[in-house]
Amino acid sequence: MAVSGIDSMTKAAELREMSDEQLQLTLKEAAENLFRFHIQAQTDRLDAPSELRRQRRLVARVKTIQTERSKEAATADV
Repeated sequence: MAVSGIDSMTKAAELREMSDEQLQLTLKEAAENLFRFHIQAQTDRLDAPSELRRQRRLVARVKTIQTERSKEAATADV
């Protein structure tokens, strides 16, 4: 199963260069892929079980960067 172009954007440094909107879109795509892989893992065999881990980690990376940005914005407002 082919995954969209977000596979190449898994490095944290590359994610940090993205805008907030791009990060949100990447998070949405990764979450959808993760959901599909979970369903596929329950019903069939996955072609690449490592994709499940890769998508889960991508979701975690994006959420971490979003949290860092919101904390930076909160401390800048104070």
